[in-house]
Amino acid sequence: MKLWTITGTAFAAALSFTAVAQAQSFVAAPAAPPAHPANYMYQQFATFLDEETGGEMSANIVGPEVVSLPQMKDALQTGLAAVGNSLPLYFAADFPETGVAGDLALAGRSPHAMGWAMTEFVVNCAPCQEEYKAFGGVFLGSGSSDVYVLMTTKPVESIEDLQGMRLRSGGAPYSRWAENFGATPVNLPVGQTFEALSQGTIDGTMASIADMLSYRLVDVATNVLRVPLGTYHVTSNFTVAADSWADMSPEQREMFAKAANRGNPQLTDRWGYQMPEEANAAVAEAGITDMEPSEEFLAASNAFADQDVQSRIDANPLAADFAALIEKWDGIVEEVGTDPEALAARAWDEIWANVDFSTYGM
Repeated sequence: MKLWTITGTAFAAALSFTAVAQAQSFVAAPAAPPAHPANYMYQQFATFLDEETGGEMSANIVGPEVVSLPQMKDALQTGLAAVGNSLPLYFAADFPETGVAGDLALAGRSPHAMGWAMTEFVVNCAPCQEEYKAFGGVFLGSGSSDVYVLMTTKPVESIEDLQGMRLRSGGAPYSRWAENFGATPVNLPVGQTFEALSQGTIDGTMASIADMLSYRLVDVATNVLRVPLGTYHVTSNFTVAADSWADMSPEQREMFAKAANRGNPQLTDRWGYQMPEEANAAVAEAGITDMEPSEEFLAASNAFADQDVQSRIDANPLAADFAALIEKWDGIVEEVGTDPEALAARAWDEIWANVDFSTYGM
């Protein structure tokens, strides 16, 4: 009896040692500084990965000084990162089919709905999956910004006030919106917005109100117009390097995907809800003029958005597929609410439960 106890204890210790020895640590690259919502998401993901795998897998998070957004493709292909935050629009030539969803940016009114619609779209889009294979990564979900608004250094109270204004644009749909109302869109990296506004190179930006804090626009912008423009949702929050994915068993891939699925709405929660609340408080404290659009302005803006989105739907079946998913997830979010974990549970049933992890991404 005593011998069995000793042997059993030794055996348990051996199993424990083996488990520790076999634990996998993945270099994870949010490609963002600590204050950014992508870094927040990755911190949550590290906890989820530990929970979902029972400690079998862990995430070693590295900063943007190791892997930046423009470096993500090389990082995944060379093994510098095992999983990373990849923005397909940064590599537009690699993702023409995936990018179709970005052309419907002006449809964005619910951040969570847009993030989940993007996730379901890519998972079930055969040409999109081929793009990820060529890129050297495996797609495990998306998130979304809040609904963009107009932040300027000049008052904008009417459509006429937009005439001749130079507005930073984060993508083609926003450029089309600006041009439709007589403004000039300026393609500019978001990190250069503060300098461009302070120097008068641009008169405003169409962006997330969170940029008031993320890029300190609160120190230079003087006006906010809460006209709902659209969202930034073409993200690939957890793009797993093809080699790392191939080394996992189907069971490990499923656990990894479960952690990513829980991580995805954390980006949206932070970017689309938490940070806007903080930014709104900062705007009020700074005394920035904060206005709602007139009924005329709102009607004209929404009418253009509807027309712009419909023209894309009519021209491309993939755009029509994505539009249908927006409608689906608008309904689900209205039903479930905005709790990230509740939405992740629903998304698993709606999207990932139908995935064969022995073949997905291979």
